[in-house]
Amino acid sequence: MSIRILYFLLFTGIFFTSCVPTKDLIYLQKKGDSEVNSITPIGNKPYRLLTNDILSITVKAIDPKLVEIFNTDFGVQTATSDQLLYLRGYSVDDHGNIRMPILGEVNVLGFTIEEVRQKIEMLLLKDHFKPEAGIYVTVKLSGFKYTVNGEVVNTGTKTLYQDRVNIMEAIANSGDITVTGDRKDVKVIRQFSQGSETFSIDLTNEKAVQSPAFYLQPNDYIYVKPLKQKTWGTGKTGIESLGTIITILSLATTTFLLLKK
Repeated sequence: MSIRILYFLLFTGIFFTSCVPTKDLIYLQKKGDSEVNSITPIGNKPYRLLTNDILSITVKAIDPKLVEIFNTDFGVQTATSDQLLYLRGYSVDDHGNIRMPILGEVNVLGFTIEEVRQKIEMLLLKDHFKPEAGIYVTVKLSGFKYTVNGEVVNTGTKTLYQDRVNIMEAIANSGDITVTGDRKDVKVIRQFSQGSETFSIDLTNEKAVQSPAFYLQPNDYIYVKPLKQKTWGTGKTGIESLGTIITILSLATTTFLLLKK
């Protein structure tokens, strides 16, 4: 086999195996004969509180002075809202309780936000207020927190101030997946009171919207693993691969000429 044929085979092999195909970079593609309804029902279950969650609880009444003790007056502070919620919000302790004025320890572990609201309202009306007081309770999580790691532009723990977040929003908020990130096998690790569960979601397939991991839950951990192209180090695009090939050929040629002498 001549040196030219060897170079050609080496050039062709590296070029076609190192580049990341366009189809691996496009989100929510229609694959095969699969059909996804234009309106997909959302089947995600409501989030149930875990230890270390922080709640923002507001109690209102016709006479605001009656419920001042329950509410945190943030006022004008130099700290950020995240810090204030951590310092002054109602944290779920290791026993699943929050500690409130007058009510004392209130167990909320495994409750939904709506169930906590109903429980607090019931406790207040049962022993402390009459219906005529017009008690109105609002309960929210102190932001929608999740963590993204792996092949994304900006890794780390993020907080969004909205009730519902899908995985596409979470990744976009992290600067998107890099070219060498595997969009076909994104892992979502979800915490429950009894343990954790790992989901795998293919973001290049339009059926991803039907996955239980498409809509995130607070404290989800998202991991994007690298493609083989990154491990090989041959380049993500044709231009990068060409540069790698030229370098290899130059080295091979130099070695051949030195050995020939």
